[in-house]
Amino acid sequence: MALEFERPILDLEGKIRDMRAYAEEQEIDLGEEIALLEARLERLKTSTFEGLTRWQRVQVARAPGRPTAFDYLEHAFEGFEELHGDRTLGDDPALVTGLAQLDGRSVVVVAQQKGRDTKENIHRNFGMSHPSGYRKAMRMFDLADRFRLPVVTLIDTPGAYPGIAAEEQGQAWVIAASIRRMSRLRVPALSVVIGEGGSGGALAIGVANRVAILENATYSVISPESCAAILWRDATEAPRAAEALRLTAHDLQEVGVVDRVIAEPPGGAHRAPGQTIREVARVLREEIAALRDGDPDAWTSQRRARFRALGRVTDHPALGA
Repeated sequence: MALEFERPILDLEGKIRDMRAYAEEQEIDLGEEIALLEARLERLKTSTFEGLTRWQRVQVARAPGRPTAFDYLEHAFEGFEELHGDRTLGDDPALVTGLAQLDGRSVVVVAQQKGRDTKENIHRNFGMSHPSGYRKAMRMFDLADRFRLPVVTLIDTPGAYPGIAAEEQGQAWVIAASIRRMSRLRVPALSVVIGEGGSGGALAIGVANRVAILENATYSVISPESCAAILWRDATEAPRAAEALRLTAHDLQEVGVVDRVIAEPPGGAHRAPGQTIREVARVLREEIAALRDGDPDAWTSQRRARFRALGRVTDHPALGA
């Protein structure tokens, strides 16, 4: 499924495929012509994705084919062993947890998992966790502290599940408890936003010493559609809301919400998932190596100082005295 602004790119890719097929069928050399089209294609990809609006980046963050948490667990980590259940109610498939190796070092992994197709999306509840998911995350944070293992979280959710059953089970309280528990970790923590980072559902596993984000991922207190529905009572105003929210990777780096932006291949992660996973794996290894040294008090203090520094208030002439 192509995004609207990608159609010129796909049309040019189709022309290149047709030209290759024609050259093979007719047994003629069109290498020079194909090379010119390929160079034009790379320029088109670069210009298109460098000039995306914030709303278009939201669409890329949600694009079908974008690597999911399981893709990273299978290819960026070694020996992932999933651990199930919150020891209270059940197991939430929207939030995957377990133990893995990263560059030869054992880590605890907590990851939000969307589906790769419609059937899996339904099973994973589109990456929207119930309270049992966050209780499972807290159980893993306890495990990390007990065995002195670094924590890596992969964020990809529109937000926590807002259904009646989740509210009856104390969704808001559990999210707050998860934020508090992660802030008190006695080991280093690294979070990576790989797709959507939506509201408290994302922040519940995002209170890390270092926060990285993929170039076309987003991280915001609310989705553009919900924001538009609240402010203008019209969800079709989502592009306007996206501009106001400043939710893109470079916006977030500018204000200090994220520490590092991970470049995506030209055309986005959904067009080159393997290359994206390799780049994320490289960054994970670098960041974990940088977090290797330190004492428990230092990790806790640095994490709290990092988040308390966000949202500084400054005077603005337009606000008056």
